[in-house]
Amino acid sequence: MSIIIKTEAQIAKMRIAGKLAAQVLEMIEPHVQPGITTDELNTLCHDFIVNEQDAIPAPLNYHGFPKSICTSINHVVCHGIPSDKKLKKGDTINIDITVIKDGYHGDTSKMFIVGGKTSVMAERLAKVTHECLWAGIEQIKPGNTLIDVAAAIQKIAHRNHFSVVEAFCGHGIGEGFHEEPQVLHYVANKRPEIKTQNIELKPGMIFTIEPMINAGKKAIKVNAKDGWTATTRDRSLSAQWEHTILVTDTGYDVLTLREEEK
Repeated sequence: MSIIIKTEAQIAKMRIAGKLAAQVLEMIEPHVQPGITTDELNTLCHDFIVNEQDAIPAPLNYHGFPKSICTSINHVVCHGIPSDKKLKKGDTINIDITVIKDGYHGDTSKMFIVGGKTSVMAERLAKVTHECLWAGIEQIKPGNTLIDVAAAIQKIAHRNHFSVVEAFCGHGIGEGFHEEPQVLHYVANKRPEIKTQNIELKPGMIFTIEPMINAGKKAIKVNAKDGWTATTRDRSLSAQWEHTILVTDTGYDVLTLREEEK
């Protein structure tokens, strides 16, 4: 396993890519309304990334993924493919954005509540998942390990009687879309083959934290036809938030912070 410690020049490029990814989420927010299709959201994001940011939408054609963003609705855990499906009031949707600028990736996602109001359970799940993300982020500092990140996320999810998806994880990021290390969101103490959680965090590491939290059980299934869309096996709701984070000398720096979070 080779974790790339970024140079100052590489970090500067990652800051730009992260800022652009955040700006795509800010741009698309007013358009997430009842009646719009996820394909229309995809087109808006694609055109903004390509024409306004002079950047590249990383998901497009990545291992055959057919669209420029991921749109995961209600019980879709991740990797939802934009389509002609119209959003309905009360839907929850995760929009996952990754841009490439000057060869470097910025990766982030956000939950949206369509029409501004949803069920109590859906709203609570989105809120708790956001808390999980930030609990993980706040564990990032030199000397801590990835198990500290996972334990913080898992504790909040389980305290709220939710489950943590184990089939997907965060990841190192830079010139590569997915680099080492794998960043698990649960404590894998029963799986000795997983070594990444003992990795000590060091300045210059950059990785994503992107917990996927289910209202029901953790089991997921991937659509056999499209090979991408992951849903909860029990059809329960799922939520996800994601940021790209730099380990600094004293803690962390979130590279994909939106203006509403500053």
